[in-house]
Amino acid sequence: MTYKFLLFDLDHTLLDFDAAEDVALTQLLKEEGVADIQSYKDYYVPMNKSLWKDLEEKKITKQELVNTRFSKMFSHFGIEKDGVYLAERYQFYLAQQGQVFYGAMELLDSLIDRGYELYAATNGITTIQTGRLAQSGLAPYFNQVFISEQLQTQKPDALFYKKIGQQIAGFSKEKTLMIGDSLTADIQGGNNAGIDTIWYNPHHLKNKSLAQPTYEIDSYQALLDCLGFL
Repeated sequence: MTYKFLLFDLDHTLLDFDAAEDVALTQLLKEEGVADIQSYKDYYVPMNKSLWKDLEEKKITKQELVNTRFSKMFSHFGIEKDGVYLAERYQFYLAQQGQVFYGAMELLDSLIDRGYELYAATNGITTIQTGRLAQSGLAPYFNQVFISEQLQTQKPDALFYKKIGQQIAGFSKEKTLMIGDSLTADIQGGNNAGIDTIWYNPHHLKNKSLAQPTYEIDSYQALLDCLGFL
């Protein structure tokens, strides 16, 4: 099948979210006078991932996630904090992070040279994602950036992709490919929307979900190789 429109997830696919999160958390915790920063990080990271999973499953709202995760972290250590204020400070630090995975820019260059139209399709907070894209240098590669907060719907909802399609000239599902690392967001989202998907799985994780990727790759070169035969 010949594809034209490539929808890229950002975090953990092109942007190194773990590195960005680590720096931003360190800056926030230092600002709050935390001595044992690593202990706070060790609690926050899995807790935050769990909250994002709850958001995907519609158990909580984006506002609940953003406004409570840091107060929950401090509460775990017996300290009461204003979660809304901490969220604002964290967002300030995170928006300044632009770490990308090695080879990401070369990959996007190659895809543009091959004539593909590139779009970013990300679940996230607008100020953070636009800030990080600007810092990363990846923003110019994308014809348009679609962020869940702006679309008022998120992956894996089919509506997320429907709204994207309405904004791309000449869009067709048959010519569109969703590329991302998350089975529950990117791949399930593609399944829900009737769009082919590539699961970016560099750590060779087992698929324990109901999501079914059209293709699976473990490197950027594998993505180029895959598209070369389609």
